[in-house]
Amino acid sequence: MAGKYPTVIYTEEGMREGMQIEDANLSIDDKVALLDALSETGLKRIVVGSFVSPRYTPQMERIDEIVQKFTPKEGVTYTALALNQRGIERAREYSPPLTIERGSGRPTLSCHMCDVFARRNTNRTQMQEMEAWAPTIAKAQELSAPEAGIGTNATFGSNFLGDFTVDMVMKFLEKQHNLWDDAGIKVTAASVGDPMGWCHPKKVEEIFYRIKEQWPEIVNFRAHLHNSRGMAVASMYAAITSLGPDDTLNVDGTIGGFGGCPYCGNGRATGMSPTEDVMHMMDGMGIDTGVNLDKLIECVWKVEEMLGRQLWGHVSRTGPRPHDPKDMYDMNAPFIETLEQVTHFKNGPQMYEGQIYPWRAPIESPYRDRVEQGLPPYEADGDWPWEQDFFPKPAG
Repeated sequence: MAGKYPTVIYTEEGMREGMQIEDANLSIDDKVALLDALSETGLKRIVVGSFVSPRYTPQMERIDEIVQKFTPKEGVTYTALALNQRGIERAREYSPPLTIERGSGRPTLSCHMCDVFARRNTNRTQMQEMEAWAPTIAKAQELSAPEAGIGTNATFGSNFLGDFTVDMVMKFLEKQHNLWDDAGIKVTAASVGDPMGWCHPKKVEEIFYRIKEQWPEIVNFRAHLHNSRGMAVASMYAAITSLGPDDTLNVDGTIGGFGGCPYCGNGRATGMSPTEDVMHMMDGMGIDTGVNLDKLIECVWKVEEMLGRQLWGHVSRTGPRPHDPKDMYDMNAPFIETLEQVTHFKNGPQMYEGQIYPWRAPIESPYRDRVEQGLPPYEADGDWPWEQDFFPKPAG
């Protein structure tokens, strides 16, 4: 089943994208404990924070302490955001355990489709972003780069300029592709970004389909999706199902779905795909994530305790779908109402003790009996329950 999907590379961004818009005074020890807990979940890629100016991102001022105190786990790639040479030099002081990544290592042309957001977020205009294209191409030619990338940010629309159609997006990508064609460098990668939460599954699907149709040599994709309007997980699903087994898709999210940008107008409500919900979705698609959802949910609860509020994910509220009979809910569990009581999926039946019990007799089910014997509740190609006495049959 998973063989029809692309290779999905998932990056957990809670320590950076999530924390960058929270209280700068959150305990360093708590952050280190969270990072260590994330390392035990089975996640393969974790961003630990940003090496940036504390003037603009005060939440990252003590990133050095976090990197010095956390316990790296073998098999996990730890990265950090660094936007300039000074940041890169600071990050290199901690490599290892950090892996220093500058994008994909593939020269890429990209810019924001929303000029207003570019000005607000980076103090640069879209025109200034595009001015960097010629030097990027020249450097790639000088280094005999074998391949290159194209991309847009604020791809789907803007809180300041409105909707961007798929035709608009494709026109931007075509202009970039043409520049690489003129330079004689093959384009093998494409990215879309969504800082303001305008993503929609239909648009993601159409953009990726059209890229594959127009440039089949593009096999590396990236989608950075925010969840302001609840479309990020569905859009990620569209990205996965739009691509094939010869493609690679890079996506990211944050535990609990927290995070945001102070320049987009939605602040903390911007959010991202909740990592626990994405892992749950991928498990259901037959994609092996290697992630322990139980441990991931514990990380979400840890963040909520740190922040003093509930986050945006769903699986951390209800638990994953119980497949093993030992994890299935008690048929005779009483009336369950509050979010605290719902945690019985992990904390046990004491969470709903003393609640209303309205049934006249204990609930029994022949289907549950079968499940507990290791049998399926229904036999699509067998006799159960179709040939049982209780199942209606045609007359005669």
